[in-house]
Amino acid sequence: MALTFYSLLEAALLVLNGIAVLNRDRFLKKVGFGQTTQSFDDPSGQSIKDKIFTLIFAVQTVMRVPLIGINIVVIIFKLILG
Repeated sequence: MALTFYSLLEAALLVLNGIAVLNRDRFLKKVGFGQTTQSFDDPSGQSIKDKIFTLIFAVQTVMRVPLIGINIVVIIFKLILG
């Protein structure tokens, strides 16, 4: 199996799916990302941990609906072309 551009896109899709389904109460609080207050005013004053949580929160908020459509397209593509 060769590494192709489609394989990279599929891997990125799987990572986004994984981030989108993380549960804040079960998983994120256990690893220390349980804060629900978000401040998008000054990103330079945030720590790496806060930036990661902001990324997770943004993916869960913004990408939820587009991921459904993208997943449907990928599933149909896989069913047709194998």
